[in-house]
Amino acid sequence: MKKITLIMAFAFAALAADAQTIYDALLFSERDYQGSARTMAMGDAFTALGGDLGSINLNPAGSAVAKYAQFSITPALTISSNTTQGVSPYSDGTLPYFEKTYKNTATSFGIPNIGLTFNWNTNRKSGLKNVTFGFVVNQVNDWHEDVYAAGRNSTTSYMGAMATEATDLGLSGTYLNMNDAYDYDPWKYVVGYQSGMISTFGGYDDQFVGASELIFDNGEQTEIALGGPLDQTYGRRVRGKKSDYVFNLGFNISDFIYFGANLGITAMGYSYDEYFKEVAVDPSDFVIDLDNGERLYFNSMKYKYSYEMESSGVYGKFGIIITPGLGLRFGAAIQTPTATKISEEWRMSGETTYTDKDYNGYAQSPEGEDMYAFSEPWRFNLGAAYTLGKLAVFSVDYEMCDYSAMKFKRNGFDDGRDYFDDLNTDIAKTFGKSHMLRAGVEVKPFDRLAIRAGYGLTTSPEMFDTFGNSIKAPQSQNASFGLGFISRKSFFADLACRYAFATDEYFMPYSDYMFDADGNVTEFAPEILNRKDAWKVLLTLGWRF
Repeated sequence: MKKITLIMAFAFAALAADAQTIYDALLFSERDYQGSARTMAMGDAFTALGGDLGSINLNPAGSAVAKYAQFSITPALTISSNTTQGVSPYSDGTLPYFEKTYKNTATSFGIPNIGLTFNWNTNRKSGLKNVTFGFVVNQVNDWHEDVYAAGRNSTTSYMGAMATEATDLGLSGTYLNMNDAYDYDPWKYVVGYQSGMISTFGGYDDQFVGASELIFDNGEQTEIALGGPLDQTYGRRVRGKKSDYVFNLGFNISDFIYFGANLGITAMGYSYDEYFKEVAVDPSDFVIDLDNGERLYFNSMKYKYSYEMESSGVYGKFGIIITPGLGLRFGAAIQTPTATKISEEWRMSGETTYTDKDYNGYAQSPEGEDMYAFSEPWRFNLGAAYTLGKLAVFSVDYEMCDYSAMKFKRNGFDDGRDYFDDLNTDIAKTFGKSHMLRAGVEVKPFDRLAIRAGYGLTTSPEMFDTFGNSIKAPQSQNASFGLGFISRKSFFADLACRYAFATDEYFMPYSDYMFDADGNVTEFAPEILNRKDAWKVLLTLGWRF
């Protein structure tokens, strides 16, 4: 039971409907290079290699390595899976919620790479031998996942947590019920109150109870407890992609030094839909006595949140490749911060049903929208490769990005220039450097056939959790392999498969809200483990001329 007199030690995040978070900044900034089938098959370890249109994002100098014009297009298939189950809060492994295991698979089709380069031969034997002009579209991230989790809970509820939060925030039922409540109060609680998920009780305007809870008066204090077991369901659907539209210029100096520069224009589209549903196993456990003497029984609720964003940005990237001989190659590239403009929309809705349909409630928020600026951080690439004649190529890359430099901004001379100061401070405190290691190999057992393999590892930039505790940075890994065919004329084809090793995501649909007098949790809110992995299959078709 939760005691009404207890002052909760509770951390509320993103209470306003349009509140950006530090994890939004990470979402907008992270990159997962995809490129062509050849570059992906070799783990995208192409900073020192070049010669392929999929490598131009990694190092602009790579376009100058090829002494011919080329065109290529790469269709791709992505198969991602999410497996969910509750995480036990007890040492014996007992699961009081989300005890079922579910696996969802999502499939998507796209074209992560398409490009064209032109090569101008100066006909000089030394000095500036070739100049390359190119335009390439490379996908640098994508999101495609369906998450579903379900189980039975007999101790806590989403509406109980919402009621506790509304009480602790000092909200007023009178104001939550006003037509313009969305102008003043956090939207989540306006939707919850106006749809009947939470309500005031006992003549108080600032004390809230969930529709799934019962009120007890033991003479000394009022206590609230869940009426009975609930079937709970959580669902999430994420879709989106981020692409770079790159204008490239490359220079070949004496077949020894290659320079290149990119003007990159980024475009990102992203959508996120999430819902939480609770259904009474036995509605008779959830009796509600109304002031008019009537009696109701709670049946079900559903809360939904939807978010959509679009962004565009611009950056510059500069690179060099040096070939000193003996099969050795070295490369380096630097990418400037990306100046990005972001527009976003969001909405919320809630519905509550009872055994008497006349009392069913529904509420929907207005369409929220915002526009602001964002700056992605600098990126640095280093690469080294060794070529064993025409037989084999070995390559390794290192990339670093300092995510503490991410910043939200408001445009305008006097339009809230300090609006994001606190958020940017939290970004600088929470995030640090992410290190990326990529390695690849290509072997040609025959003139027309290439066999490739690659590996990639990326460390998380997160150094501290939301409470300021130091955490061990997790890492993501992937392995790839592929084949390449080169015709006697201009046509070539490459096939690649990449597997992203399973990573674990832990999240809570709602927070702990039942504590004893010493602040210890008495009943744990659900925690869910989402294990996700993905396969990508790419086919590049190209022509050299």
